[in-house]
Amino acid sequence: MARRRLLPWRHRRDLTPPQRRRRRLAVRSTLAVCVLGAGTVGWSVGEALTYPGDDSTAARLAGWAREHELGFVVDKLENLQYEMDPPKVGGSLPSESLARMRRAAVAPPVAARDGLPLRSPMRPPVAPALAGEGVWRALVSAHGRPIVQGTYVRPDAAHTSYEAAVAWVSAKDSRFQLHPGLREPGGSFAVPPSIPKGQRAGLVASWNGGFKITDGGSRGGFLLAGKTAGELRDGAASEVFYRDGSIRIGVWGRDLRMTPEVVGVRQCLDLMVDGGRVVPDIDNDSKWGATDQSRMYVARSGVGVTAEGDVIMVVGQALSARTLAELMERAGAVRAMPLDMNRAWPSFMTYDGSRTPDDPAPTNILDFENPPERYYNQATRDFVAVYAR
Repeated sequence: MARRRLLPWRHRRDLTPPQRRRRRLAVRSTLAVCVLGAGTVGWSVGEALTYPGDDSTAARLAGWAREHELGFVVDKLENLQYEMDPPKVGGSLPSESLARMRRAAVAPPVAARDGLPLRSPMRPPVAPALAGEGVWRALVSAHGRPIVQGTYVRPDAAHTSYEAAVAWVSAKDSRFQLHPGLREPGGSFAVPPSIPKGQRAGLVASWNGGFKITDGGSRGGFLLAGKTAGELRDGAASEVFYRDGSIRIGVWGRDLRMTPEVVGVRQCLDLMVDGGRVVPDIDNDSKWGATDQSRMYVARSGVGVTAEGDVIMVVGQALSARTLAELMERAGAVRAMPLDMNRAWPSFMTYDGSRTPDDPAPTNILDFENPPERYYNQATRDFVAVYAR
């Protein structure tokens, strides 16, 4: 006769001594597994909440979830939050943003020196333009030359109470250095996940990396000083760093390839601007982020190059994939790629070494979640540092 199956709802008095022993063993084993699982999860979450750096609690928890295959939960929560509190339509810029924009209209002109004047005004997406909108001003000068310039615009005719910042960096006057992040891509690299004291002299700018390499979100890889994380993908949009300190941006395998002079590669998705034009599939919802996020107006960043090889960087508070690409195109990028999105990650900082050349003071070009000192501390994710030549 077959043994009766031990069901959990049978009363203890109805069990034989061997069945009671088996139940006792099963209950204790189950409790042990639950305690061990809860302890492991608790330790893992605790580690995510206490690792070095300036990341917010929300960013740390979201990062932990994505690292543990719970990215779909984060995406759903972000979508729900967006539906409940979408960016405002219409309205005017806050007074601080207006003041920041207008400073370019009243700033004294910078005389051209050695053929490097301020750039011609950028045509803003919204007409009529506000005072100072699209007007370039010197953000950082080196050797009397405005090698980092910036301007502010409203991103589109609907979201007029938000601001986007556009920066231009003179390539021939600058050196570009890729840095790893402590957790993204993680691992051990010869380059530190910060800009430590002793390595800050001449620092003029920095910007954030892209989608995560470790969970495949970037659809590409990361290479630095001979060590690779992920896999470099042909067709991927790529920032490529060279031994002489220069940078190029383009399609890996088409515009850019591995050579002995390449010391760093950061890939992220595909080009948004190619041949000086926004790519035809810019409205593809599945291409530039998680579900529906291509059309969401959220904090985003992107980087590109002009025909002369100078760098264009855009960060904004309420950008869709299309409006980010259009701003990079308007600023003169012939090839441009997305970087990261959401308030925790986009950044562009400039550095003023006029008072302390060995420890220049950082400034955020726009107000985001992390402080301007974020790359002076241990950075969670990879980033780019720029030095004057």
